[in-house]
Amino acid sequence: MPIELKMPALSPTMEEGTLAKWLVKEGDKVASGDILAEIETDKATMEFEAVDEGTVAKILVPEGSEGVKVGALIAIIAGEGEDASKAASAAPKADTSAPAPPKAAPEPKADATPKAPPAAAPVETPPAPAQPAAGSSGDRIKASPLARRLAQAQNIDLSNVQGTGPGGRIVRADVDAAAGRAPAAAPQPGAAPATAPAPSTHLVMPGPMEQAIPHEAVKLSNIRKTIARRLTEAKQQVPHIYLTVDIQLDALLKLRTELNAGLEARGVKLSVNDMLIKALALALIEVPDCNVAFAGDQMLKYGRADISVAVSIPAGLITPIIVGADTKSISAISTEMKELAGLARDGKLQPQQYQGGTASISNMGMFGIKQFEAVINPPQGMIMAIGAGEKRPYVINDSLQIATVMSATGSFDHRAIDGADGAKLMQSFKRLVENPLGMLA
Repeated sequence: MPIELKMPALSPTMEEGTLAKWLVKEGDKVASGDILAEIETDKATMEFEAVDEGTVAKILVPEGSEGVKVGALIAIIAGEGEDASKAASAAPKADTSAPAPPKAAPEPKADATPKAPPAAAPVETPPAPAQPAAGSSGDRIKASPLARRLAQAQNIDLSNVQGTGPGGRIVRADVDAAAGRAPAAAPQPGAAPATAPAPSTHLVMPGPMEQAIPHEAVKLSNIRKTIARRLTEAKQQVPHIYLTVDIQLDALLKLRTELNAGLEARGVKLSVNDMLIKALALALIEVPDCNVAFAGDQMLKYGRADISVAVSIPAGLITPIIVGADTKSISAISTEMKELAGLARDGKLQPQQYQGGTASISNMGMFGIKQFEAVINPPQGMIMAIGAGEKRPYVINDSLQIATVMSATGSFDHRAIDGADGAKLMQSFKRLVENPLGMLA
């Protein structure tokens, strides 16, 4: 029988997505593991793979379609030996139209006597179809070959994974979701969802003679919508406290030069940001009261430092994570960061590579920004904002000298982190950067 392809959930938080591009056309033969389409989620653009062999009989949702709900039918594949034309003719049409508004009830005549409304006929609710448990059929686990390979590589037990593919089959997205699962922080009691302002059709100049300003209306991508929603919630619901320190960089810059000379044969080149990631991770371990997350009626205290690093991409901003940065060498952090940044710019990050993190770092020094205050990425408890290193007058050993100095500002969730604890973290971060040999021990 024909195989129904439905919009997959490619991340744990995905409710809808944009079908960015079809990589197959009607009549194409596909095999298990072939890439069918590129789908833009709320975080990245990801590939959607086939789990069965057959022929693409009908594409129901055209590429570029936005707001396609998870579970919506997007295409039909004729199975082996089936007539693709018959499968296509039997395929239902995609419902892309908006529901019609309800008709207004006719006004009663002036002399009409109001009557009681007729009793509503009982509606029989059909029983919900049984869901396959963990993509299994009897003792056999139904999973695509790619999903099996990924699960084996990540040591994931497929018997505990719920399949979302045709017939409950486990696909790559299910394995990615299982690898990226983390306990969600409890929502803040009484927090109301943010409401988006009504869109305006044009911009006008104030004054008695209003004049429209020439402009172009650009649709928001799913990533930009998510950024807008989360930043609004963060500023509305998280009480920020900001603490700034000036840090002398000369010792760190000298050590970086020496390390790069020794690492040149291995093809590794450390950046200042790589060393600052390590410093923040060690500072969080030294001051564990800042390595926390506020979770409603409880506090989550983390036992390792996973640092989310802000990376600018064409669609906005994403924060790939260096897991366990406190225990990794600076060269390992540098290599991993380059790989993650490349995947982020290509839109190829997997959910487990950007979801989670215990704290964040955002560096705008390369743009010449002297100092700024970053917005916390909930449910994390803090973010470190790094400014540019520049030559400044600086007091060294009671004498005024010229030194390379940068300003670093920590933004802290005041519900979870007291000002004194935030100050201790900033002191620890400053000490580690100014005495960088301690990061190598």
